Amino acid sequence: ASPVPLTNARGVYKRSLAEFALLGILYFAKDVPRMLANQRAGRWEPFEVTEAHGKVAGIVGYGEIGRAAAHLAHGLGMKVLALRRRTGLSQGDNVADATFGPDALREMLAQCDYVVVAAPGTPETRGMIGEAEFAAMKSSAAIVNVGRGSVIEEAALLRALREGRLRGAALDVFENEPLPEGHPFFSMPNVLVSPHCADRTSDWLEQSVEVFLRNFSHFRNGEPLENIVDKKASY
Repeated sequence: ASPVPLTNARGVYKRSLAEFALLGILYFAKDVPRMLANQRAGRWEPFEVTEAHGKVAGIVGYGEIGRAAAHLAHGLGMKVLALRRRTGLSQGDNVADATFGPDALREMLAQCDYVVVAAPGTPETRGMIGEAEFAAMKSSAAIVNVGRGSVIEEAALLRALREGRLRGAALDVFENEPLPEGHPFFSMPNVLVSPHCADRTSDWLEQSVEVFLRNFSHFRNGEPLENIVDKKASY
């Protein structure tokens, strides 16, 4: 209810998180878990891999991070599907092949070979991807989460992975952080665990401060502010 504007450092982390999303896609496309297991065992065992080119990447949360991930996927020759709250903002977008609203989430997921979750953590997105959404996905699909841990129901994800209803998951965020000692994700060969550091580049703090200083200059001079947060939407 306060009239005081709130701003953030939107855009600072998008490139690094998009690169992690690409890593997650290639991690499963090239079956890196199998490669590493064979290397540790000293075993020479050629196997087939797949190309990301021509596959479908679904982006859940088509904001700064989601669009950056979409650009990299598009660069690999992937078909990009985007899901966002305000679909009209995608008019003229030359990266996404199709845009879906939240009500069409399962329809989009059913088409995807890879799903990149980049949605913010809000009351509306909590548990957005759960049992029904995993049931809608291909068993050969993999999911990457660079948004917020609360967006995915971890218990449902764990069941889908254990039961072979999902190929794998590359996760930078979790419902509870740090991930508790002994959590099943640590020992699952089809899960890549990143300790919420995919955006921790050597200069992230300097970049954030630069955004703040630029905005403070706008504020002091009575100019329009950048990166204003919609406090009702929570991001």
